[in-house]
Amino acid sequence: MRLRGLAWSNGICPRYPQAVENRGSLSRKLAGNRLSVGVELHPLLVASFLPWFMLALVHMARLNVHLLSDSTGETLEMIAKAALAQFDDPDVARHFWPMVRSRQHLDRIMEEFKAHPGLVLFTLANPETRARLEERCVALGLPHVAVLDGVTHALESHLGKTAHTRPGARHVLDKAYFDRVDAIQFTIAHDDGIGWENWEQAQIVLAGVSRSSKTPTSIYLANRGYKVANIPLVVESPPPPALFSLKNPMVVGLTTAPKRLVEIRRNRLLSLNERAETAYVDEDRVEKEVAFARRMFADNGWPVIDVTRRSIEETAAAVIKLFQEHQARDGSAGEPGIKPI
Repeated sequence: MRLRGLAWSNGICPRYPQAVENRGSLSRKLAGNRLSVGVELHPLLVASFLPWFMLALVHMARLNVHLLSDSTGETLEMIAKAALAQFDDPDVARHFWPMVRSRQHLDRIMEEFKAHPGLVLFTLANPETRARLEERCVALGLPHVAVLDGVTHALESHLGKTAHTRPGARHVLDKAYFDRVDAIQFTIAHDDGIGWENWEQAQIVLAGVSRSSKTPTSIYLANRGYKVANIPLVVESPPPPALFSLKNPMVVGLTTAPKRLVEIRRNRLLSLNERAETAYVDEDRVEKEVAFARRMFADNGWPVIDVTRRSIEETAAAVIKLFQEHQARDGSAGEPGIKPI
């Protein structure tokens, strides 16, 4: 193969003086390197065999990523999302296989692996099911990764204990599970200033102007096991006096940039088919609202989180950190079952 249009298109690479192999020779070499007869390697795997100057010649098809778990697969899916987020617009097709706990179920899934070969990520606690999966992946020439092995082995080494092989150990119906259900019910019942008489039962109270992400952050925290109430701050309608005399919960103020808040509110009105120009989105008025809320936070010594460029998850993580510091100062161990990550 000659690389035309280049000064060194004589079949010799300037970095490596040996002659460039032709396509036929390279194809025969790759065919000889296949893991088994009849196995077609994915283009990403083929690329790993190629010299640097031929990578552009490989047609990079969509990568299939198979997520296989013996439980709900929630942990596996989060790990895969976090890893894929490190790449710019990856062309990936995800195939999700939860609750795989029998050899028969696994064998049915292997037919899909054959039809859509790619990378296999798995969390399997049962040694026999895992061995069967690894054996079949090797036979098909599919790369496979047990995503929790590294962490589990490190913990075993430092704890001096052997990990249990229990599928779905995160989802047992224990006290922590029911505490989380209670937290969700409490949070829903105390959204948007409702039920302020029971705020002392909350662990966290979020305060902020309208559309400062109080409700979604509250729901996210509730799913993590925290009892949360939230209250909108309106200039014309002061919050109940109980907000300023709370002893048990930690009050956190949420603020945001006025211009960004105007954009969010305007989009909200458009989604409701309401008029886009009202006092609700007037920039001067919104600035006064934000200033009013900030003064209240400062006057009461409440911690403040700017949510302008934060996702709900990032805001919740900041709230959890503040809550842990609050507990440490008060010498409180917190409610059993709450296990921030």
